[in-house]
Amino acid sequence: MIPYILYTALILSACFIFYKLLLQKETFFSLNRYVLLFCMVLAFTLPLVPVPQQLSFRKNTVTEPVEIAKVPTVNAASEAVKEKSIQPAAVQETTQVINVDVLLQIAIYLYWFGVVIFGLNFLMQAVILLFRAYSGSVIQDGKFRIVEITGDKAPCSFGNSIFINPEKYEWETYNQILLHEKIHIKQKHTIDLLLAEIVLVFQWFNPFAWQWRKALETNLEFLTDDQMLQQDAVERESYQFSLLKVAAPQFPLSLTTNYNQSLLKKRIIMMNSKKSNVHTTWKYFFLVPLMVLFACLFNQPAAQSQTLNTIGESKQEKVVENEMKTDGNWFAVIKGNTVEISFKSNEDNNSSHTFQLSEISSLPRDKQGEFTLTRDAGTMQFTGKFEGDRGMGTYKFIGNKDYSTAMSKEGLDVTKDNDLMVFFIIDIKVSYVQMLKKNGFNNLDKDQVIPLAALDVNEAYITSIKKAIPDIDLDNLVPFKSLDINSAFIEEIRNAGYKDVSPSKIIALKSQGIDAKYISDFRTSDKNKNNAENNGNNKEEDSDDDIIAFKALNIDKAFVDSFKGLGYNLSNSDLIAFKSLNVTADYIKSFQNAGYKNIQIENFIALKSQNITPDLVKEYKSLGFDDIDLDEIVGAKATGTTPSYIKSMRAKGHNFKNLDKYIALKSLANN
Repeated sequence: MIPYILYTALILSACFIFYKLLLQKETFFSLNRYVLLFCMVLAFTLPLVPVPQQLSFRKNTVTEPVEIAKVPTVNAASEAVKEKSIQPAAVQETTQVINVDVLLQIAIYLYWFGVVIFGLNFLMQAVILLFRAYSGSVIQDGKFRIVEITGDKAPCSFGNSIFINPEKYEWETYNQILLHEKIHIKQKHTIDLLLAEIVLVFQWFNPFAWQWRKALETNLEFLTDDQMLQQDAVERESYQFSLLKVAAPQFPLSLTTNYNQSLLKKRIIMMNSKKSNVHTTWKYFFLVPLMVLFACLFNQPAAQSQTLNTIGESKQEKVVENEMKTDGNWFAVIKGNTVEISFKSNEDNNSSHTFQLSEISSLPRDKQGEFTLTRDAGTMQFTGKFEGDRGMGTYKFIGNKDYSTAMSKEGLDVTKDNDLMVFFIIDIKVSYVQMLKKNGFNNLDKDQVIPLAALDVNEAYITSIKKAIPDIDLDNLVPFKSLDINSAFIEEIRNAGYKDVSPSKIIALKSQGIDAKYISDFRTSDKNKNNAENNGNNKEEDSDDDIIAFKALNIDKAFVDSFKGLGYNLSNSDLIAFKSLNVTADYIKSFQNAGYKNIQIENFIALKSQNITPDLVKEYKSLGFDDIDLDEIVGAKATGTTPSYIKSMRAKGHNFKNLDKYIALKSLANN
């Protein structure tokens, strides 16, 4: 049992490292969700799958027959001498075996003890959630059950139940919470979390399993945020404001989908990050050879020999590719020294490309005829005619086999006519591939070369970028060129104090429109203030993330300086919170002008989240609460103990001098 569990832990750890390195930053959240679920299931099933003998790296253990030699009889004295000489070694070997067995037995008992403890914890959480779901007051909203809770706990969902304290939130925030949790329920995210918790029961000793659970929860929140922002009724800025209002430090049980405060910064950054390019999906396919390697290295080889089905081997399915065909119809328009030709092979395939007239042989004018266009990859033969500047007819592409051979020598498989036609249209030369290899990009694939050539990623551009980022890989050159990232931009970013100029960071900065001036302003502000998050130490990774968050929320130097003038040297997290909740310098001034000079930063966040103004404070004081403090007002507003409510209670004869009495009265009425 132990080897199986360790093998399972090894697979899960390898999958996590693979996800962390290649997939975590991609915005294909749905695909990431299924990869995470698939890997959890695969970790427990792959060790049980036998592999064909010829593919296994493990040697079969063959038991050879042992011939028993005939031993001549000896006298009792010689036997006694032998027994005495052998006995110490035998005793020592037996003792070692016993010690190993004892340690193994202890390890097994320890493992199962952990399984029992974590299993009981899992069952206890499930029982508590079911009890809360069906013992409290419930509002039925279609298939959703809205369970009202009390206290300062973040909303969460489990199954089809949503747990929320409706009195904590404004109507807009309340609706966004419900919509958020309904997305979790519709997509059955509880199943993902249950599976992850079951994995933890059996993999409690594996630190990667705990990280896997965290990665899965994080991706579910990214996925839900992405679905939320696709709703017509949800505005990005409004939704991000709501997240800050809702996130609370009191976390619900781990079986629920919930508003995790520690994920807030990551979620805001991911919501504002550039969507991943579809060309990066190649990363997902590397998981297959990784798992095959594990199976071949560790799995037990199949005992039976594998046989080939010759009939089935000869059968092949014809795959119809949705791409430009090598023959069809063409339509053309001459524009100056160029001609724009549209190729149409069927109803679905229609693409237009521009060519120089100098590349084309003489065009047939006002009569049917033929003309050709030849490039390294092949020749396009046209039949038809032009009337004025417009023409139409049929085309046929003939690939150049010598070109295919030359590309094969460079490591590119460009043998199919369809591939040759793509290389023809983009006019990719063998020398271009050789240039890429000369610059250190070996093991090329045609799907990598095509976008590079189409974007004209030439040697001069590659050389300049590699001077700034020597270890840049081929796939990052495409977004670099698309976003017009050059070496000057990278150097400006570095000189502005942004030392981590990794390709992913540069792409994120450029896509958000962050330039050197913005970073310089941020760095200057960051150094001048005592950062409460890191006790004055500049944690570069967090600071870099804060730059992106600042830009996404439009936090500029003027916004930062506006609080310094009031005596508040805010940390980055506080600035993000202030901007998200729209806590402005004018809002703070209004309290200072009302006589409140030493309000703490966290109090402003609480005041703004409840929309408390100095005028509202005056209204409470006008009711006779002269010694009232701001914390009491926040509590009163949060529970709905408004001035009008207090007046209505006094009209009924409830005359209290203490605001806490009215808050208690309101709480009893709510219950």
